[in-house]
Amino acid sequence: MIVCHCQKISDHDIHAAVDWMRAADPETIITPGKVYRALGKRAKCGGCMPLFLSTMRRNANMEVPADLRTPVFGKAKEIGHEGR
Repeated sequence: MIVCHCQKISDHDIHAAVDWMRAADPETIITPGKVYRALGKRAKCGGCMPLFLSTMRRNANMEVPADLRTPVFGKAKEIGHEGR
């Protein structure tokens, strides 16, 4: 299914880009901008963004890495950082 008509991006393209990014770096945060860049494209009108995001969310590899899910509020002081 075509998701972005301006850039001719299909749902298969989006899933392939998400899968590739997750395989390349398991701890990366995947954003729509990163998906566009991985496909060598840029968003134009933005009309596709709701469908683009829902397509990304349906991918099993979209979940946030476990290390990044928990807040690290107290860790700044543990490592000697002032917290600013």
